[in-house]
Amino acid sequence: MKHKLILALVMSGSLLTACAQEEEAVKKIEATEIKEMVQDYTARNITAKSASITATQLVVTNNDEEKEVYELPKEEFFVSIAPYINETHPCHNHSLTGCQGELVKEEFDIYIEDEKGNVVVNETLQTGVNGFIDLWLLRNQTYQIKIQHGSKLVESEFSTFDKDGTCITTLQLT
Repeated sequence: MKHKLILALVMSGSLLTACAQEEEAVKKIEATEIKEMVQDYTARNITAKSASITATQLVVTNNDEEKEVYELPKEEFFVSIAPYINETHPCHNHSLTGCQGELVKEEFDIYIEDEKGNVVVNETLQTGVNGFIDLWLLRNQTYQIKIQHGSKLVESEFSTFDKDGTCITTLQLT
């Protein structure tokens, strides 16, 4: 009985150590550094086997299958938008290394308001080589968005809560 108790204590200590190690695996770096890293993956300036971004983390798997997890800024939410005309793909969490939008290096007039009617974005932005426009917005908000491309327009709503995806591929220009 005494040996079983000791074994149970050793096992629970191992589990606690493993959990603590998992928590430590999440890296905290400055917001500017994480944004630069995300931009570099998006622009394909740096590569990895995979890099995806959730509401709270950037998860990178290098070519040696080693995973690194980075905590995103507490106050900001990353969203990547791929307006389209003919082709899209289903997506919830954006893959910086895999998602490809239809309209590459195209300019769009982007207008975004928060739920109080404050203008958050009102400018012409260009999609990257992946066909997406990346934005960092305040968390826990609901936004109205209008995207215009030539004579084509789309209007929609999206939000930036922890349950929300970081990849918006449902905005069809008509």
